[in-house]
Amino acid sequence: MTSTAAESADAPERTSFPLAQGRTRGYDRDAVDEFLARARRVFEGDGTEPLTSHDVRRAAFPLARHGYAIAAVDAALSRIEDAFAARERETALADGDVEEWVGATREVAQEVLDRLSRRKGRRFDRVGALRYGYRVDEVDLVGDKLARYLADGEPVSVEQVRSVAFRMQRGGYREAQVDAVLDAVVDVMLAVR
Repeated sequence: MTSTAAESADAPERTSFPLAQGRTRGYDRDAVDEFLARARRVFEGDGTEPLTSHDVRRAAFPLARHGYAIAAVDAALSRIEDAFAARERETALADGDVEEWVGATREVAQEVLDRLSRRKGRRFDRVGALRYGYRVDEVDLVGDKLARYLADGEPVSVEQVRSVAFRMQRGGYREAQVDAVLDAVVDVMLAVR
C-alpha cells in the first residue's frame, strides 16, 4: 500500500454536510469528521473509547472558513445523542436496573425543579457587575416553562430545550450553571422517552 493510500485509510470518511457560505464560518470539517467516525465506531461496538449521550451533547468544534454549516451538524448531533441515549436506557433496563434508572432520573428531575422553583432573579449565581452573563428575565421565563414541564407535564420538546438561546446582559446569570441545568433537563427528557 502506498503512503497516500495508507493515509486515506486512516483518515475519517468525509460526511456530506453543506458548507458554510460566504464569510460565515462553520465547524472545522476534520474535527467533525473525526468525532463522527469515533461516534460510529463506539455505537457499532468497534470503539474501545467510551462515549455517552452526554459526551455527544457536549461535543464542540473549532470554527473555520469553508467549514460545515453549523445548523446541519447540530441537527445530526441531536439525532446521534438520541440514539446513544436510547441505547443507554435500553441497556440499563435490560440489565434489570429499572428501579435504579427511574430513581436516578427522578432525583435529577427533583434537583432541577428545586433550583427552578427559587425566586426569580435568584435561581443561579450572577457574574460580576462588569461581566456579561445570560439575561436573567429570559432564563427565568424558560425556567418557569421547564418547571411546569417537570412538575405538571406541560409539553416541551427536547429540541426546544436544546435550541434555547439567551441574550447577554451585564451582571447576568452565570452561563455554566444555566447550561448545566439545561443539560440535566435534556437528560431527564431522554431518560423518559
